[in-house]
Order: sequence, then structure tokens, then C-alpha cells
Amino acid sequence: MNLPSLSPRTSHAGLPLHAAAARRLPDHDGLSSCLTTSYASIIAFMAVAAEGNFARAAERLGIGRSAVSRSVQRLEEQLRTRLFLRTTRSTSLTREGERFFRHCNEGVTQIVGAVNDMLDLRHGPPRGLLRVSSGVRFGREVVTPLLLKFFDLYPDVAVELQLDDEPVDLSAGRIDIAFRDGCLEDSSIIARRLAPMDMMVCVAPSYAQSRGLPETPEELARHDCINLRLSSGRMLPWHFDADGRNARHLPTGRLTFNDAAVVLRAVLDGRGLAQLPAHQVREHIARGELVTTLAAHAPRDRWHYICYPCREHLPMRVRVFVDFMTEQLRVNGP
Repeated sequence: MNLPSLSPRTSHAGLPLHAAAARRLPDHDGLSSCLTTSYASIIAFMAVAAEGNFARAAERLGIGRSAVSRSVQRLEEQLRTRLFLRTTRSTSLTREGERFFRHCNEGVTQIVGAVNDMLDLRHGPPRGLLRVSSGVRFGREVVTPLLLKFFDLYPDVAVELQLDDEPVDLSAGRIDIAFRDGCLEDSSIIARRLAPMDMMVCVAPSYAQSRGLPETPEELARHDCINLRLSSGRMLPWHFDADGRNARHLPTGRLTFNDAAVVLRAVLDGRGLAQLPAHQVREHIARGELVTTLAAHAPRDRWHYICYPCREHLPMRVRVFVDFMTEQLRVNGP
């Protein structure tokens, strides 16, 4: 759309006002009066003013000459003002038409700029701010390192990362993208699976040697378990597979922390067992600093997800971020 760059082709001295032009539109409800004036009629008026006649304006807009004429006539009736002087040979603006064109040109320029800006966000190079939410552990250990790679690829995108183990309301929190774990129950959002969420019951070799290892979840009652309390005050339950269904278990523990890193530190120190996500303990297991137990009872229905409010009309920055994170995590794992 390039109408804002147009200027009237003809500008004759205005004729006397139409008989009704001196009367103003009712101003008791300015907003409803403005809404009765269609944007299409204003565009038709501007095209005629710029092209100098109705035929060329119709050709430029890709509609019939009669449609342009009706739109302008309807606009003049709504404004109660004659905008054009029409003769068999020419079409020119009245003084009132010139004044209206100047004001409309400013407004349409802003509207076109707003429309083009939105289209650019949808189809142009990725830019702008992304508000991202993630659980604390996953955000620190998985999302943050990948963000550094993303920044190198898309330098015009800014990211605000919020870490919270409690699920956030994407709409109320104005969150563009959220990483969530486990089993999703919110059907109002779009959720794309990234990778299985492996949960491991871990313990230091020194504890295993002195206390042994549980063989069933019920035997956890005879062991020192370390629990995590979420920021909401809720205790994070342990999850196990029980004949194909998810079973929640909250063992009694001597130690409870509200920081997952501290839970891991206590486990490494031989203070007890904890159920932790694989991405947090994988390197410690590889180095022999931790061993696992209850693998046969590990939950199989838990996933890492990337979520966003809707599928339609996604800004380019959201689309490239979702695609980048999905590819990285599906190929390399969390």
C-alpha cells in the first residue's frame, strides 16, 4: 500500500460550500460518527484526488469505476460536504476536499506504517523482544546455554528469561514462549514435544554402600530422602510408573530445600536419595559421582515441552525461536 506518498494531481480553487456542508456532524458521540466513515471510502477518495479522475483511481485500486464513485458519494453524504468538483472534462478537489486530503494523508500514513510494521514482524527479519519462561533447573542448565547460540544467529532479537518452577499464565504474564515439563493439563495453549523427561532416583556411592538401595518405591520409607519445595510452598512429588500409569509419591525426608542445586549438592554429599531430571545429573553419573536406582519404576509419560499461546499469526521472532529450540533439543537432547 503506497497511498500515503500520493499528492493531489489537481488543485483548483474551491467552490462555494455545498448547502449542507456548513453543518457539522453530531458531536455527541464522536467515536460512533468516525466508525460510520469507512476506511475503504477514504482510500477511494484519496485515490481519486491523487489520480485526477475516477477511471484512473479505479484502475489503481483494482475495482470498478462505479464502486469508486459510490464510495466517494457515500463519504460526501456522511461528511455532508462536497469534496470534488466534477465536470465532463475534469475532477478537482474543493477547498474542503483539499483540507480533508491533508488530514487523511497523515492518518493513512500512520495506519500504513502500523500495518507494514506488523507484516514485517510476521514476514521480515526476526527482531523485537521475546519473553520466555522456564523452570529453574531446565532454564539454567538447558535453555540458557542454547540462548547464547540463538543470540549469535539472531542479533536483533532480545530475550527476557524468567525462571520459576510453578507454571505461569502465558496471557496474564505476557509470555511469548514457555518451557514446561511433565504432563501438561492446559489445553488452551499450543505445546510441542521436545524430548522425553527422564527422571532418575540418584544416590552417592558412599550412601549406597552403607545403606543399600531401595528396590521398590515403597522401600523409600526406610531411606533418607531429600525433597524439593517449590516457590509456591508446595512439595514437589516423586513420580513412578505403576503398571503403565503414573503414580505420585511423596516420601518423608529428613532434608527439604527450595533450591534444586542444593538438593543435588546434598545427594552428592551422601546425605540421601532424590529424584532428579536426567539433564541435571547425567554428567555426575558419567563420572561415577552418583548411581541410580528404581530404573524399572521410572515414569514414562513425562516430556519436555515448548509452549506458546496460539498457532496463527506468530511473529517471526517466535517462529525462529521455537524452531531453533526444537531442532537443538530433539537432535542433542536436554
